[in-house]
Amino acid sequence: MAKKIGILTAGSDCPGLNAAIRGFGKTARNIHGMDLVGFRDGFRGLLSNRTMDLGGDALSNILTAGGTILGTTRDVPHRVEEDGQIVDKTDLAVEVFKQNQLDALVCIGGRETMVATQHLLEAGLNVLTLPKSAVNDVPLTDSTIGFDTAKMIATEAIDRLHSTANSTHRIIIVEIMGREVGWLTLGAGIAAGADVILIPEIPYEIDKIAEAILARNRAGKMFSIVAVAEGAHSSELMAFFERSMKINRHVHQEEGPEAGKERMEELKSKYSGETLMLANRLESTTGIESRITILGYLLRGGAPSASDRVLSTQLGTRAADLVAEGKFGMMVGVQGGKTACVPIEAVIDEEKPVPPDHPWLVSARNVGTVLGD
Repeated sequence: MAKKIGILTAGSDCPGLNAAIRGFGKTARNIHGMDLVGFRDGFRGLLSNRTMDLGGDALSNILTAGGTILGTTRDVPHRVEEDGQIVDKTDLAVEVFKQNQLDALVCIGGRETMVATQHLLEAGLNVLTLPKSAVNDVPLTDSTIGFDTAKMIATEAIDRLHSTANSTHRIIIVEIMGREVGWLTLGAGIAAGADVILIPEIPYEIDKIAEAILARNRAGKMFSIVAVAEGAHSSELMAFFERSMKINRHVHQEEGPEAGKERMEELKSKYSGETLMLANRLESTTGIESRITILGYLLRGGAPSASDRVLSTQLGTRAADLVAEGKFGMMVGVQGGKTACVPIEAVIDEEKPVPPDHPWLVSARNVGTVLGD
C-alpha cells in the first residue's frame, strides 16, 4: 500500500481547493496511515522541489477558507518557458517525485492539469486528479470544484445590478467567465432572471437582442440585464472565423487539421473584447444607455459554498481510498451524485459544451429568456 503521497493544486484558483486538500489529507492520514507532502505553487513547486509539511494541524480550519494553502500557478512540466523557448521538463518532475520517495501524486486542477498529469502518467508516475474549474469545463464530471460558488457569486452580482438597471433605465451587460463554455453564465443568468443570456455555444445576432430589448421597453420594462460569457461571439464574427478557416485550410493544407485549429484559437483570442462592441452596438441600435460590469476574478474569491465544500470533501476522500487501493491514472469526478472514476486520457480527449437540448437551455427559452439566436 502507498505510504507517502504528494499533493498539489494547479491552474487558476477557485473556492473549494482547501476543502479538497483537507478531505484527501485527513482520509489519507487518519484512515490509511499515509504521510503527506504538499508542493507549493502547483507544478512549479514540484519542479523546484518546494514542499510544505501537511502534518500536525496543517489541515485544521481550512474547510471554509477560499484559495489554496498550497498556492498555485498555471505552469505545466511538459511546457516550461526557459530563455524564450518551450522546454519539456517531465523528466525533472519524475526525478523530484523519486527524490521525495513518493508512492503517488494527487493533482487538483482543470483541463491543463489533466493534460500535464497524463504526461506524468506516461512517464511512469502513479497519478490521480480531482477536477476544479469555476466555469465547469472539465468533461466526464457533472460538476467541478469551484463551479457552484462561482455561480452563486455571479447570481448575487446580477441580483444587485437589477436595482441599478431599473433605477437608471439602462442596459446593464454583465460579463462572466467562460471562454469556451457557457455553463456559468447560463446557470447564473437563469438564477438571477437575466433578460438576455449569451454563451459561446450559441452565436448571437445583435439585431435580435436589440429588438427584444426594445420590445421590453414598449411593454413598460425600461431596463434590461444581459449576461454574457467572455467567449460569446456574434454570428457575423463566427462567419468571419469560418471564412478565415477556409482560407487557412487552402493555404496551409500540408500542416494538417491541428495546425488549423491552433490558428483558429489564435484568431479568436484577438477578438476577446467583444463585450465592449456589444455594448456600443446595443446602445446605438436601441438608443438606450448601456453599461458593462466585468466580474472577472471576483468569481474565484471567497469562501466556498456548502455544495462546493461537500463536493470537494467527497472527491478528496474518494481519491485517498483509491490511492490506498493502488488505483491510478484516473480523475475522480461525480456523475449522478455519486463519485465516478474515469481515465485521465479519456478526459483530455473530450470537450464539455452546453448541449443545445440541455434542460437549462430549454427552461431559459420557456421563460422568455433571449439567447440571441
